[in-house]
Amino acid sequence: MLESKGKPKKILIVGGGTAGWMAANLLATKWQDTEICLVESKDIGIIGVGEGSTPHLKLFFDAINVADSQWMPRCNATYKNGITFDGWSTVKGFESYFHPFAAQTDDVFTVPLFFKNIQARMQGYKVDAHPDKYFLESYLAANKLGPLPNDTFPFGLAYGYHFDSALLGQFLAEHAQSLGVKRVYGTVTKVSQNNHGELNAAILSDGTMMEADFFIDCSGFNSLLIQKTLKVGYRSFKECLFNDAAVVMPSVISQELPVETKATALSNGWAWQIPLRNRFGNGYVFSSDYIDANQAETELRQHLGLLHSDVEARHLKMQVGRVEKHWYKNCLAVGLAQGFIEPLEATAIALSFNTIAQFMQYFQQGQFSNQFEDAFNQDINSRFDGIKDYVVCHYKTNQRRDTAYWRDNAANNKISDTLNRIIQLWQHSPDFAGDMQRSKLMGSYQAKSWACMLAGYGVFPPTSSDPSIDYSMHQHEIDALNDFIRRCGLNFKSHNELLSN
Repeated sequence: MLESKGKPKKILIVGGGTAGWMAANLLATKWQDTEICLVESKDIGIIGVGEGSTPHLKLFFDAINVADSQWMPRCNATYKNGITFDGWSTVKGFESYFHPFAAQTDDVFTVPLFFKNIQARMQGYKVDAHPDKYFLESYLAANKLGPLPNDTFPFGLAYGYHFDSALLGQFLAEHAQSLGVKRVYGTVTKVSQNNHGELNAAILSDGTMMEADFFIDCSGFNSLLIQKTLKVGYRSFKECLFNDAAVVMPSVISQELPVETKATALSNGWAWQIPLRNRFGNGYVFSSDYIDANQAETELRQHLGLLHSDVEARHLKMQVGRVEKHWYKNCLAVGLAQGFIEPLEATAIALSFNTIAQFMQYFQQGQFSNQFEDAFNQDINSRFDGIKDYVVCHYKTNQRRDTAYWRDNAANNKISDTLNRIIQLWQHSPDFAGDMQRSKLMGSYQAKSWACMLAGYGVFPPTSSDPSIDYSMHQHEIDALNDFIRRCGLNFKSHNELLSN
């Protein structure tokens, strides 16, 4: 076992933003006898476009004992039941699909029938295997119903959020400071190391030296500590994820608030639409190899009906990939400093939360030594790579062929062996879910999520036209399930009503 120096007396977080303040809140909540200090620059802007989350944000707020009612109104936040993918497929009947978050009704009532009909459809039978027919959260989203049921409803649901990222950062900063976190404004220009290569101080532009026992790198794409100082290697995902830029702008919110993120395929990327209480957040994620920033802005304005509007647009650059080691020596990288997978599945906050929470668990388990550093890095790399594979699959299995961008994505064979195996199982296995489990391929996403995507895009062989086949039993089962889901839906309020309460 590596020598333990004991629990850190002082931890310095370099960089604010969502990642920095998430780290500050978790550390201050769990390690109350450790001094936590966060230094952030007023001169360095925060990227802050991520306005959607997975259910991991709920886990984070539970961990720091903050209720929805405390933070959601402050951040113009709304609920999120999942994501609609629009226009990624040209297969008739599969032009759009909804990827729901999990509900306890799924495994008992809906997933078995979903997989049964997927298998029948793979064999050429003309059964309805579109995922939108099978899940409670799909029904809720279609009817703009929030994810919190009446007290008498026996099944729980996972849900995410939409929020104003700048306001969320402000809320988290205030909450962390109420827990005793010290906030310092300054720009880190240099980092000093001891004879063992460990970090020992961050030096600000005014010469102030900020010493600590442990450092959290939340310096964004700059990755000042983990990459620039400690020289940890970086693995780019550019060869399988083409997008490297985004243009963002707001638009007027609708009267009835949607409870979903919408991801609409455009000519050379995709556009998000995220409902907040006071506006829609919109953005076009694209590849600068296929379209320039001005063309992308024009296309987004056309998509939103804002071509002649003076609404201001922001242009952002991004890099997709991850560091080889997220924890190295006495430094942990969190957020953009550790890596980024484009925002299609809104996983950035989940990765930050998992990184901080797992680090704290491993660090304590190893009695505050680096004993489990390698195991931790392997775990976090697996999470990044698993999410990357899932996002890549959206592009690899897209059914559009109208531009070189979509054709090149579909033809791209620079995918992982894991993703290739999953696609092969989908096309050839008589038991997709079972083989996924037996092959230990269910990491960041379960078989249900993979099936929603692949079935949602209509990745099926042609159906049989044999008139002797009777499909009435299949349809009867689907009708019965839809009736069950509809009756479940009676236990949920409209999204607007839920937020007003």
